Amino acid sequence: MRKKEQVEKIVKNIKQIKIQGARDIAKAALKAYSLLPTKETRKKLIKARPTEPLLINTLNKYEKLGLKKILQHFAKTQNKINSLTSRLIKKNSVIFTHCHSTTVVQALIYAKKKGKKFEVYNTETRPLYQGRKTARELRKAGIPVTQFVDSAAKIALTREQETKKVDMVFFGADAILKDRIINKVGSGLFAQIAYNNKIPLYILADSWKFTKEVELEERDFHEVWKKAPRNIKIRNPTFESIPGKYIKAIVSELGILSLEKFVKKVGKSY
Repeated sequence: MRKKEQVEKIVKNIKQIKIQGARDIAKAALKAYSLLPTKETRKKLIKARPTEPLLINTLNKYEKLGLKKILQHFAKTQNKINSLTSRLIKKNSVIFTHCHSTTVVQALIYAKKKGKKFEVYNTETRPLYQGRKTARELRKAGIPVTQFVDSAAKIALTREQETKKVDMVFFGADAILKDRIINKVGSGLFAQIAYNNKIPLYILADSWKFTKEVELEERDFHEVWKKAPRNIKIRNPTFESIPGKYIKAIVSELGILSLEKFVKKVGKSY
């Protein structure tokens, strides 16, 4: 397969969410760009998933750092987040999460391997059901997991209908800004419920996800309803904001920091 065809295939897979998770998207974009490092390639990759500053920042760092150092950064960052996250998890904790975050899943699997005993509540995450991927990966690792439909998140978070007390919420992030983070749609609502019930929310993310501005993607409505009747308008927003006041801390390779302290530490380099 020619380089251009390989690049087009990667772009298509990113756009269609066959490749998902910010870090996996960034790695795929890095591979495509290394094959054909042109302005056109860069533009296509960014357009495929505009709400992914890790992709953009990774491409920006490619010329200076090179492939090997970037991949080392990703590995070291995940290892650091794993260690910090494991410390947060107490015996018999119940952890709530939403959608699929490779960073969150790997941190939970690490904690399990370190002997931590806990269980996870998660959401199916419509319309593409990324939460099922999370559930499968956790189950395979031997972590007890209970999946809820998205609209039952309040039940999961507030001990209604015989659910257990949720001790903490772990979300990934698609983007971190100075006063909020961006994550899968639904995250803002769940964060508000957690905040109102005094459940701490931790964002597990690479510091390279920090950005000053970001475009919020809205995807094709056919993902929601493939053969919808005519004259019904369907919206399919993909991401939404979580205000900083709802966030207990950002867990990154820089440590466990409040959003304000995280921004002060990382913001100087952007």
